[in-house]
Amino acid sequence: MAAEQKRVAMTGNEAVAHGMRQIDPDVVAAYPITPQTDIVQFFASFVSNGQVKTELATVESEHSAMSATVGASMAGARAMTATSSQGLALMWEILHITSSYRAPIVMPVVNRALSGPINIHCDHSDTMGSLTTGWIQIYAESAQEAYDNLIQAVRIAEHPDVLLPVMVCQDGFITSHGIENLNLLPDEVVKEFVGEYKPEHYLLNLENPITVGPLALQDSYTEVKYQQAKAMENAKQVILDIAAEYEKISGRKYGLFEAYKMEDAERAIVVLSSTAGTAKAVVDNLRAKGEKVGLLKPRVLRPFPAKELVDALSSVQAIAIMDRAETFSTAGGQLFVEIRSAFYESDKRPLMKNYIFGLGGRDTTTREISRVYADLAAALEKGRVDELITHLDVRE
Repeated sequence: MAAEQKRVAMTGNEAVAHGMRQIDPDVVAAYPITPQTDIVQFFASFVSNGQVKTELATVESEHSAMSATVGASMAGARAMTATSSQGLALMWEILHITSSYRAPIVMPVVNRALSGPINIHCDHSDTMGSLTTGWIQIYAESAQEAYDNLIQAVRIAEHPDVLLPVMVCQDGFITSHGIENLNLLPDEVVKEFVGEYKPEHYLLNLENPITVGPLALQDSYTEVKYQQAKAMENAKQVILDIAAEYEKISGRKYGLFEAYKMEDAERAIVVLSSTAGTAKAVVDNLRAKGEKVGLLKPRVLRPFPAKELVDALSSVQAIAIMDRAETFSTAGGQLFVEIRSAFYESDKRPLMKNYIFGLGGRDTTTREISRVYADLAAALEKGRVDELITHLDVRE
């Protein structure tokens, strides 16, 4: 039975900070960057007020923040940090080290465009660029989802079949600074759900000493990467199992993706994070007019749920896959490329079109989403897609 919860109005960043307070990690290493800054700012006030026992380390850069977090994790601590954009880019070297050390670190990432030119608003260029770093990635549409994902991420990361770091992503300013109503679980319920962190191997275990960061050449490097890959495979079922546990205490159901009015949909949009909320409003409007449209919102991008997405989309006749990042492949955005590739072995291949949108925080309104559904209708009428990739809101 779900726990009684407190209804509050909070920004996404504040919700995440409260989730961190309830988790009460041993160590948080922090460096400010817009629009993530007030996550650790809120959390610092909890430290100052004695509401957590966390050791808060204020460091000189994001590279140092991740380095300190990895050091704490390897010493046996439950450790966290948070970042955005250029901060994530500065961590790049340590992101790979974190996953290869199998450090179960949870890091809120507030999505923001990478420079240049300098931009402080949302797109997904930061986390799309880090898809190959060995981190699990979970995306949130709302403050509620950011809070819920954070709490689940601790259990996912620390699961013995996984032991991989997790990025918990939300859209900069749109979600991070927008105030929403959400439900917070009681502190004691969260504490019981995440449990006490008891690592099997850690540097300060004098009874079972280990080496961290050794040289691994041709005789062992491949096996390290293979083990990481198997852990990422394992993560898919672990994510679903922990979501089922979380539903029992929260009443909120999560999976690898959310399907919205997809049962009989002929046209569908696939899009991450906050834009899914805008798309749902358009779906409702078009459904009221008798149009069979739907929405699929991926929640988990690493591990990539290829089979599950193909199964969910195979009955649709035309799909628009929307990417909030320009990856310069000239073959489409990352989400588009991976979904299109997943359909290679499928007998049912819907018409597919890619839209690059919302770069640098440019607004994507119901008008633009309506245009996407109209484009799909035109493609179905023709029986083909004339332009595979469209920059949805570019001014020409």
